[in-house]
Amino acid sequence: MAVLKILRYPDPRLHQVAAPVEVFDDRLRALVRDMAETMYAAPGVGLAATQVDVHQRVVVIDVSDTKDRLQVFVNPRVVSASDARKVYEEGCLSVPGIYEEVERPEQVRVEAFDEHGEPFSIDADELLAVCIQHEIDHLDGKVFVQYLSRLKQSRIRSRLLKSEREAA
Repeated sequence: MAVLKILRYPDPRLHQVAAPVEVFDDRLRALVRDMAETMYAAPGVGLAATQVDVHQRVVVIDVSDTKDRLQVFVNPRVVSASDARKVYEEGCLSVPGIYEEVERPEQVRVEAFDEHGEPFSIDADELLAVCIQHEIDHLDGKVFVQYLSRLKQSRIRSRLLKSEREAA
């Protein structure tokens, strides 16, 4: 297993749309293991393959307090969402140190495959619903800051670029 490098906003690779997974093999399962290790090490509650510069529709999530309930979503898609919406404060491993409020559907039903190619569906609410929607956005080439005003996006971009320059 390996900790992978997480792309940081505004890296243009974060806006690349991920391709569906067609082969469920050992290479996919190794990617899932590496993504999980990367997410836990960061630490975070979710990670999309796009964030580690792998443009396939793979997401790992663990919203448990004990960090022992890894959920894997391959080719996930939201098949229904509640009309009720809720505002949550979101952060992102690709946008370190930034937390902003984003409004999303309160509940979602998601269909996906596990890393072995077995289909499943899940009804999610609360943090899990937010996390699933956030990570699927990554697979679609969207970063959560795109839900914010242009002014906030500009400030975040400037702040992250400045911290990157200072770290170099």
